[in-house]
Amino acid sequence: MFEPRIAIVHERFTEFGGSEAVVGEFVETWPGARVFAPIVDPAGVRPPLTSVHDTWLSRAHAATRTHAPLLPFVPRALRRLPLRGEFDAVLISHHAFATQAVFATDAPTIVYVHSPARWAWDPEFRAQEAGGRAGQLALTALGHLARRAELRAAPHLTHVIANSHAVADRIRDWWNLPSTVINPPVQVDDFTPDPAVPREDFFLAAGRLVPYKRPDLAIRAAQRAGVRLVILGDGRFRPYLDAIAGPETTFLGATSFQTLLDRYRRCRALLMPGVEDFGIVPVEAMACGTPVLAVDQGGARDTVRPGVTGEYIEHGTDEHVIEGLATAMREFDPDAYDPAVIRAHAMTFSSKVFRANIADTVASALGST
Repeated sequence: MFEPRIAIVHERFTEFGGSEAVVGEFVETWPGARVFAPIVDPAGVRPPLTSVHDTWLSRAHAATRTHAPLLPFVPRALRRLPLRGEFDAVLISHHAFATQAVFATDAPTIVYVHSPARWAWDPEFRAQEAGGRAGQLALTALGHLARRAELRAAPHLTHVIANSHAVADRIRDWWNLPSTVINPPVQVDDFTPDPAVPREDFFLAAGRLVPYKRPDLAIRAAQRAGVRLVILGDGRFRPYLDAIAGPETTFLGATSFQTLLDRYRRCRALLMPGVEDFGIVPVEAMACGTPVLAVDQGGARDTVRPGVTGEYIEHGTDEHVIEGLATAMREFDPDAYDPAVIRAHAMTFSSKVFRANIADTVASALGST
């Protein structure tokens, strides 16, 4: 049986998150693959990854302890990776610049797109993330570089995979390319229901406290509905959230896995007030048999089944979402959902399913070249 020589390219290993977990699944799928990234910090590398080929930018990152000033140098570093003549295929994990690796190889390139650089293409999203006038100017300049880089690489890619239908729409609209949708893997086996743990009278929001995830809308909605809200996670948005929260909201900060699992099992429902590219947290909650109340946009359309695993809140203005969430929480009936059915749906996003889908897609792409 032919075993392709695979190179895996990721933009940076500076912290561990969803995109790094995807790269880990690539390595599980092709254990002999070599992994490349311009910037590597040991804190961002976890098993099954053992070694990553990096560039001079890693040394610069070690000196500065931040990757942001190095981003303008990343496209050139990617174009100079030693990929040519060594591999049967290059699998690229992209969310800003990684597609530039297409210029470093003559092999077929399959790109897994977490999203085109949303902060580069979407002015509203960029404004939320910029953090002031200076940040806005810097992100606008970097966004111009990212858009130009993505458009330059797009015609040369052999096959494009989107992590959700929302991302597939962006690839179509921004890159003018078709794509295959393969949802990212979720460690659903780690999240299980426990019938011995009783449901309690609170709703849950979990994840990094950053503007685009819109935890502020969850807080406002809980105030309006007069219900308890527990927030798990931390981030730069926390001071603002502290300022607007009332006594109905409890912050637990960055907590342990066991605390997260316990709150998934105890809450009435998980809230997803922001627009995610995909959204791993809702699938984790559903693996615990917990329904999800999500805004009807983005990755929630891939993960939430209305009336079965949760409900959609109509997307619109902030006021529209707040009122929709508040109404859904006031009227929420936990008996309308079957935890076993919710968990069964979550299992369709398992690592096993992801690895099978990605292996088939790469084999098909290589077979058609």
